[in-house]
Amino acid sequence: MTQTLTATIWREDDGYVALCSELDIASQGDSVEEARFNLKEAVELFFETATSDEVTRRFNSEIYITPLEVKVG
Repeated sequence: MTQTLTATIWREDDGYVALCSELDIASQGDSVEEARFNLKEAVELFFETATSDEVTRRFNSEIYITPLEVKVG
C-alpha cells in the first residue's frame, strides 16, 4: 500500500530541511533531493516501527498549503 503525504522543503543555512506535516517528521540534507530522500526514509521507518495507535495519534489528515500575505515593517 502507498500513501501520498506532503513534503515541505526549504533552505536553512548551508542545507535543506524537509518536513512531513501530516506526521510532524523532519529530516535534512545538503540538497533538495537529499533532504527529500532522507525524509522519505524517515517516514517509511516511522510506519515500519510505530504502533497503529501512534500512527493514528500523530496523523493529521487536514493539511493546507496556502500563501499568507502579511505587512512587514
